[in-house]
Amino acid sequence: MNQGRVLEAFHLEAGELSRAVVGLSEAEWELPTRCEPWSVRGLLGHVRVVIAWLPGMLDAPPPDKAEVSAVEYYRPDDRFAPQTNTARIVLAQDHAAGQASGAALAEDFAATWQRVDRLCRAEPEDRVVRTRHGDAMLLSQFLVTRVVEVAVHGLDLAEALGREPWLTPQAADAVLELLLGPDQTTASLELGWDQPKFLRKVTGREPLDAAETVQVERLGIRWLTLG
Repeated sequence: MNQGRVLEAFHLEAGELSRAVVGLSEAEWELPTRCEPWSVRGLLGHVRVVIAWLPGMLDAPPPDKAEVSAVEYYRPDDRFAPQTNTARIVLAQDHAAGQASGAALAEDFAATWQRVDRLCRAEPEDRVVRTRHGDAMLLSQFLVTRVVEVAVHGLDLAEALGREPWLTPQAADAVLELLLGPDQTTASLELGWDQPKFLRKVTGREPLDAAETVQVERLGIRWLTLG
């Protein structure tokens, strides 16, 4: 996926998430999500934190070449170990707690993703960055992982708030391409699922029964290790 296309997916999906959290009541900010122990407030704080790594990555000297793809980024190593997940939770909670209100967190999230979008659009197609885990990746590939964060956690937030998913087709296509390869982004339709349902199924947010497991495995899905 080229950088322009993934940036458009990021821009559209982050924009939808921003609009979805404007005007939430303080009670809604404290609703629990499936991503325990995060509330709506804590989960948005997490999404903001994982996007906010990018300015520092762009300021750092670029590696000589990319060594890790977006698929390889999700390999099961220390980045998804219990201690890393605990640190991830604490960081997001601390950031969310540092905001004066839910409305302030929403404004901060909007400012963060818009800055990242602006900075990334100034970078060349072949820009390589180093992640906080030490991976040398094409910026476009790392941005795919950020689309995963915004899109999949957007599903979690919509569920917590009792709303219909706001998942954009562009973000869904980006995640499906990551999971299935570039030629199978319509595979969810073969199973009779819309894109939100497909993503919930293959990320463990809805259980797969035995028949569904066989059907999904036939698609050749790239199973991701998620924190």
